[in-house]
Amino acid sequence: MAEENRDKLHIRLHVYDRDISVIVPRDEEEYYRNAAKLITDTVNTYAQVYKGKKSDLDLVYMALIDISLRFVKESKRNDTAPYCDILSKLTSEIEEVLKA
Repeated sequence: MAEENRDKLHIRLHVYDRDISVIVPRDEEEYYRNAAKLITDTVNTYAQVYKGKKSDLDLVYMALIDISLRFVKESKRNDTAPYCDILSKLTSEIEEVLKA
């Protein structure tokens, strides 16, 4: 248990207009800090356009949708399943030809 706690780090993240205290894996601290910065930057971008027209909660939701959409698009772009299917078919065809 003590060893597991040594691998964790207690940090404070500034996310838009809040400070959040979190415990993160030591080797992932940079990812958490970059994620907090991405959220803050995205909300600030929406705030520049919609401040006074939308609530802070709406701005956060808009940023959440924006970031999630980027994630979904990137996930689709990195989907290797179609390539694996094609490679399996090609491998099968090559093996059939080599048997003959």
